[in-house]
Amino acid sequence: MSTPALVALVAIALVGIASAVIGSVGVRVARSTSDFLVASRTVGTVSNAGAISGEYLSAASFLGIAGLILREGADALWYPIAFAAGYLALVLFVAAPLRRSGAYTVPDFAEARLSSPALRRACTTCVLVIGWLYLLPQLQGAGLALTTLTTLPAWSGVAAAGVIVVLTVIGGGMRSITFVQAFQYWLKFTALAVPAVVVLGFFLSDARTFDRAAPPNFTADTTVQVRTPVVLEVAERVRLQVDGEVNGRPAHGRVTWEPGRYEVAADTSLGFVIGSAVPTVVGAPATDRAWLEPMSGSAPHQLLEIYSILVAGFLGTMGMPHVLVRFYTNPDGRAARRTTVVVLAMIGSFYMLVTFMGALSRLYTPQLLVSGQTDAAVLLVPTAVLGDGWAGWLLGGLVAAGAAAAFLATSSGLVVSLAGVVFTDLLRGRLRDFRLAALVSAIVPLPLALSVTRLDFALTVPLVFAVAASTFCPLLVLGIWWRGLTASGALAGVLVGGGLSGLAVCLTLFATVPSGWVGVLLHRPAALTVPAAFLTMVVVSMLTRAQIPPGVDGTLLRLHAPERLGLSHDRLDPQA
Repeated sequence: MSTPALVALVAIALVGIASAVIGSVGVRVARSTSDFLVASRTVGTVSNAGAISGEYLSAASFLGIAGLILREGADALWYPIAFAAGYLALVLFVAAPLRRSGAYTVPDFAEARLSSPALRRACTTCVLVIGWLYLLPQLQGAGLALTTLTTLPAWSGVAAAGVIVVLTVIGGGMRSITFVQAFQYWLKFTALAVPAVVVLGFFLSDARTFDRAAPPNFTADTTVQVRTPVVLEVAERVRLQVDGEVNGRPAHGRVTWEPGRYEVAADTSLGFVIGSAVPTVVGAPATDRAWLEPMSGSAPHQLLEIYSILVAGFLGTMGMPHVLVRFYTNPDGRAARRTTVVVLAMIGSFYMLVTFMGALSRLYTPQLLVSGQTDAAVLLVPTAVLGDGWAGWLLGGLVAAGAAAAFLATSSGLVVSLAGVVFTDLLRGRLRDFRLAALVSAIVPLPLALSVTRLDFALTVPLVFAVAASTFCPLLVLGIWWRGLTASGALAGVLVGGGLSGLAVCLTLFATVPSGWVGVLLHRPAALTVPAAFLTMVVVSMLTRAQIPPGVDGTLLRLHAPERLGLSHDRLDPQA
């Protein structure tokens, strides 16, 4: 194994060891059911904000956002805006009332508000689907990081991440991972801030600019191994060495590509000389100047896609189970609001660094535009800038540690939220059952993560947010703010929103979707499925007014009244 690979492997291992050691602090103080599920609701504002930021900023944020910036330019800025703005919706509509509900899980809140076993079962199913679907890119992010940095097989990263997460969670549950996730946020932030400062120094002394009506250029002789089929668009004539299959025909030796599109098969090798123009994935901006301009790509219906991304990010955040469960851990609703404000500042700062690294990766790792492996941009920029030496290796090791913290933090939060639902809705036991629930929650997605081809974060993450926005967002907003919501209306809305968005997920991941606006709505369904879910809940609730719970006014008063009035209560005894 090479020296840089060994440094990266050691850095990743140290993150796993540090997470286990810090988590052991929580193990010593976690003794009750409330400790395991919501840390006995005693987590302070700063600690909880660090933990929330740690688990929310996943491998998709650490790796995927930079890759999107590299590939799509200005149009990709909507992703971090949508994901950060989702916390604004949380602080305005959900955070404090949800904490005052006394619930431990989203299904628990649904039953407390509408007293419907059928609705609770539907919510339980949605939590499991959303959680396991979102665990998939986290585990595959672990495989990507290990393969990119150490050349070890991807399955080893997936398996190692699963083991570390299970050991952390079953030890002390929410009490344990709170300490771990706060540490992992600051590690991720440092792993971006330090390389950003170093790369900025090189960029300021570099004469290159983004404002060119030409594609980016290779800064050295580069050989790109295409691992999955890709369609490339060539803006300028380029000579290259090909060994594989292009446009359905075998191609070997030196060839010339004229401007146009080229279908490159998997396992094809493309060799470029220094100064050659970089082909880009079809649909992405082909020149640097176009990359700087909004709506410059050739993909159809871009505006519809952007609107759908904004809807999914802004409303999907309040429906993510691992995000929601964190607000149950605050002492009161006021603390929940303060926590959300701090989180906005923390994740906003993080996304600024990710955006900066993604932009600079277009100068220093342009080969990723050819292979399509743009998710690896953050991992490769340090060594691309500093070269093959100890400085580059150590900086690369720091970034590797940040990537490890990213997928471990989010995976831990997801497993806790899934285990809470399995524990309270399926097993209904005590502490030994929580540990069993955590083990089951982590194991279920492992076979899929090990067997499927690695999925693009830009594809999977917005789909997960779309499902969350189409199910729990309408339920929470209407359940907290509209007394007219009925159990039948809520159930119908969850089924319609979840069914439509779930169908879009299945067709996108396992079938060939049509082109045009239909294909855009299947890849980015939130613009259709969220309004459909809201409309269904409202219409069905109005048709079933007789089902409005008799104690709804008291329930809503408890959700909105300050805690000092003594109206809030916990759904479970903290000492259970």
